[in-house]
Amino acid sequence: MSTDEPEDAILAASRAVLIGEPEKVEVVVADYDARWPERFEIERAKIAAVLGPRALAIEHIGSTSVPGLAAKPIIDICLVVYDSSDEASYVPDLSAAGYELRMREPEWHEHRMLRTPERDVHVHVFTDGSTEISRDLLFRDWLRGNEADRELYQETKRRLAQEDWPTMQHYAEAKSDVVEAIIRRALDAGATPS
Repeated sequence: MSTDEPEDAILAASRAVLIGEPEKVEVVVADYDARWPERFEIERAKIAAVLGPRALAIEHIGSTSVPGLAAKPIIDICLVVYDSSDEASYVPDLSAAGYELRMREPEWHEHRMLRTPERDVHVHVFTDGSTEISRDLLFRDWLRGNEADRELYQETKRRLAQEDWPTMQHYAEAKSDVVEAIIRRALDAGATPS
């Protein structure tokens, strides 16, 4: 990009919240792997061991948490703590366990994201009571039980994975309309997270 070209809005927003630079990645959507829940359990146990009662909840979220759904082979975990803005209460212990702080979003639910050096596990940290926790669980639970929306989401992800994305956030933004439509249908149907 030349210096006189404006930076796209998604890239600019990413630079504001990332620790380190935005990364160009190839989006790969793999067939469902029955080992994903096992990998989540390994990571859940590791997080629980280092945080103890400070981990109020540790949930498997995202596509790898939905049996039968194709996904990027990245285990997404929702970690609920008392106050996600209080990084000193959990980041040092998670860092010692091998996770790297990658994202700090104080303007969006005080979200923090840590990941493994291999980039195959993302730990999304939220404050207890954040509405984003229930949205993530609602989306997961709805896809687990609704074949039509699971197929729609899978087809959308496979189609979008064929494109070249500057960053993973660009890919995530491209599928956001479908995600929001699925969440609306779940809410309209009276679904609640488990």
